[in-house]
Amino acid sequence: MAEAGSRYRQEGGVSLIEIKLSTIHRLFNSFDPSPFHARDLDTDAEAWIVGAVRDFAIASPLKLVLYLPREEFEKAAASTLERALASYFGDRHEGALRDLRYLFRTGRFALLAGMAFLTACLVSRHLLLNSSGQMIGQIATEGLLIIGWVAMWRPIEIFLYDWWPVRRMAQVYAKIASLPVEIRVREATAEHQA
Repeated sequence: MAEAGSRYRQEGGVSLIEIKLSTIHRLFNSFDPSPFHARDLDTDAEAWIVGAVRDFAIASPLKLVLYLPREEFEKAAASTLERALASYFGDRHEGALRDLRYLFRTGRFALLAGMAFLTACLVSRHLLLNSSGQMIGQIATEGLLIIGWVAMWRPIEIFLYDWWPVRRMAQVYAKIASLPVEIRVREATAEHQA
C-alpha cells in the first residue's frame, strides 16, 4: 500500500483524492432527473473515486478534494456535496451488504445440496464396492467419489474465495460515504479531470 500513497498528494497526514472539474454538475449523471442531492454519480467520476479509495487500506485517512473554476467555486457547497456522496455511496454500501447476504444464503443452500449429493455418492460407492469387484465396478466407484467431491466445488468456492471481494467493496463504499469533501479553486494541481 505504500506505493499507492506515493501517487497521491498528502496534507497533514491525510491522502488527497483529487478531481479537477469544469463544473460541479460534471460529477453527477446529467440524465438523472432526481434532485441534486439524490442524483447518481457520473460513471467515470464514480470509477475514479472507487479506484482511488481501493488503492489505500480502509483505515487510511483520506479526503476528497474537488477543484472548480472560480465562478463554480462560489456556487458549490461542500456540505451539500458531502451529503450527496454520502447518500450515493451509502446506497452502494447497502447494496454490497445485500449482495454479501445473498451470496452466503446461496452458499448455505449449495453446501446442503452438495453434502446431500456427496453423501448419496459415497453410499452408492460403498454399495458398489461391496457388490462388485470387477473393473467396471471399480471405475464406477471412483467416478462416484470424484463427482461427489466436484459437487462440493461451488460451496467451497463461495465460503473460501467469493465473499472477500464483495466484503471489500462494502468497506470501500462505506469509506467513501464517510469521506470529508473539500472544494478548492481550480488553479491548484489535480489528479483527474472530468
